[in-house]
Order: sequence, then C-alpha cells, then structure tokens
Amino acid sequence: MFLLSSLLVLAATARAAVLTIQSPRVTTYDDTGAGIRTEVLKLTEKPLHPMALGPTDSLKLTFQIMEDGHKEGVVKGVQPLQTFLRLYDPETKEEGIQPIRVTPAGKAKFELNMAKPPLSLPPTTTTPLQVTLIIGHPSHSPLKIELFDMVLPESHPAPQHPDEASFHLLPEIVHTFRAPQKVPPRTISALFAGVALSPWAVLLALWSQVFPGAPHLFSPSILPFITSLGAFEVLLVWYWVDLKLGHVLLYGGILSLATLFTGKTALASIGARRVGTTKSK
Repeated sequence: MFLLSSLLVLAATARAAVLTIQSPRVTTYDDTGAGIRTEVLKLTEKPLHPMALGPTDSLKLTFQIMEDGHKEGVVKGVQPLQTFLRLYDPETKEEGIQPIRVTPAGKAKFELNMAKPPLSLPPTTTTPLQVTLIIGHPSHSPLKIELFDMVLPESHPAPQHPDEASFHLLPEIVHTFRAPQKVPPRTISALFAGVALSPWAVLLALWSQVFPGAPHLFSPSILPFITSLGAFEVLLVWYWVDLKLGHVLLYGGILSLATLFTGKTALASIGARRVGTTKSK
C-alpha cells in the first residue's frame, strides 16, 4: 500500500512539472565585438522593435531550461531531448531550423555571425524573421515561445546558370505552308498519258504478228505443268509479301516435285505428238 502511494505521488509530481526558461537574453555585437543592443526577453511578449543585424554583425542568445515543480524552491535544470530555433519569414513562407546544444544543467547558447551565416538560415528579405524557441522532451509537454523578431541583410539572388536561357519559354512556332501546286487540265493530262502509252500499243500489235503459237497449251497433259510454273511465281510474290525463307524452301520443294512429274508428262506428250506428226508425213 505504501509503495502504491509513493508511485502515485511520483506520477503526480512528474505530471505537475513543466518546462520553462530562465534568464533569456539576446545581444547584438558589431564586427569589433562591442555590444550594440541587449534585450532581456519576456516569455509573454516579444520586444517592441526587432533585433537588427548588419552584414558583419553577430547575435548571441542565452537562456536556461528549467523544470518547475510548482513548489517554492523546487526548480532544476533540464536537458531536453530536442531544442531548436525556428526562423520563419512570413512573407516568403521560408523557414530554417537551427538545433541548439543544451548542457545537462539546462544552459543553452546560440550565436549567429552574419559574416559566416549558418546553412539553416532561410533566404531573407526586408521582412523581419520570426524567431521561435521550440523544446520537446518525452516526459514533459512541449514548449513553444516566440522570442523576438530579427532583421537581417537581404539575401543575394542566386547566380544564373549558363544554360538557364535554354529552359525559358520560347516563341510559338508558326508554320508557313507553300501554296498548292497548280495542275494542268484533265484533257491535257489524258492526252499526254495516251502519248506515253502509245509505244506499248504498237509493241503489242507487232508482237501479235510474231508471237509463236501454242495450240496444245491447255491440253490435259500440258496444263498441269503450266499451272505448277504459275504456282512458283505466286510463291515468290507471297514470299515478298509475308512468307519467311524457311517456308519458301518447304513449299518450293513440294512444288518442285510436282513440277518435275508434270513437266516430264508434258514433254512426253509433246514428243509423242511430234513423232506422230512425223510418221504421218
């Protein structure tokens, strides 16, 4: 029973303890180390005027993190798990997070030298940066305090990349098409087409006078041979359109056998017909 009561008392004490900061002070210095301005910060309100820094000035912020047990005299230093400053520009919405090292006794210090600004510093404008202290620890409620505003020199613009102009918007491309070519009348086109085809008509007419006759071309013994030769021509056209070489060789081998037998039959028929004609004479 006594042990349970002790645990309840310890739990109530831990829950009642809250984090706070003591002796928050911010000071600005010039490049010689002489103090320019010192402000003792209040937890309830920020200084009326922002802290201003020049290109070679520096700033120093000191405070101590304490655990207040709500009992008179019961105050001790705490080393939180996370302590950092948030530097926020309300105009550009840019922010930077700067971690702060805290000793086991709860003492913390942050120094800002404008001659060598930290990487966590956001791009600055003429608008003051809002400096907020954020503290987090597993056994305590988080603490967030708006300390002060700070005016820094404006950031230099980023250097222009040599290839940046290549990514800018280019003028719209407008195509100019040439006027369509004029065509001659259809009658003239037909006339010249007839002139171009007239030699073929003359050639066919003369060819019909000297073309050798084939009276038995469609006889049952010769027609299969002519058909097999035509099949070879069809096979070549088919190969040019769709077939592969392996298929052509396969089908060509089959056709060659058929052509061999039909050709032998056709030659035998022609030979027999010639022999019969010779005997009759």
